[in-house]
Amino acid sequence: MTSDRKIRANRTNARASTGPRTAQGRAHSARNAFRHALSLPIYSNPALAEEVEVLAREIAGPGADAEIQELARRVAEAQIDLCRVRSMRRQCLSHNLRDPYYESRADTRMKVKVIGQLLRPKAPDVSLADVTKFLTPTPQGPRKFATILSEEAKQLLAMDRYERRALSRRKFAIRALDDARQKQTV
Repeated sequence: MTSDRKIRANRTNARASTGPRTAQGRAHSARNAFRHALSLPIYSNPALAEEVEVLAREIAGPGADAEIQELARRVAEAQIDLCRVRSMRRQCLSHNLRDPYYESRADTRMKVKVIGQLLRPKAPDVSLADVTKFLTPTPQGPRKFATILSEEAKQLLAMDRYERRALSRRKFAIRALDDARQKQTV
């Protein structure tokens, strides 16, 4: 049994951690789920809704009853969601890999700091060629790929969560569809 003192402490802590308090903080928090647009329902996009219907008809097959069609629609929704997640991940990585000037945010901050120091009145005397040589190199090859993965790890992890969710939904939808088909044949 929990003591009264513990209950009061829990309630006090709960009141202190109620999320963002400012309008700006609440607005930022409200956008979290829409960062990748992967949490939006499929039917909010007419093109995706049409893809779901086409795929569902293929999965259900000709002459399927209403129950099979609905279960096939669930499988199709999960499959389209899965394709959306994988496409978003591919876009994120390929966009950064194609960028010839891609560099980590830490490198960018460091370069900005150095430029700020060079613009001060008593800055060290450095040749323009040395400054240009310092500012222009960007990672290439495997180093660039590793930098991109480390920089985008948080975003990629979020996409992994969406992917796991879609895979799980698809697996259960397929099981339900298979069970319904089994019952119809018996």
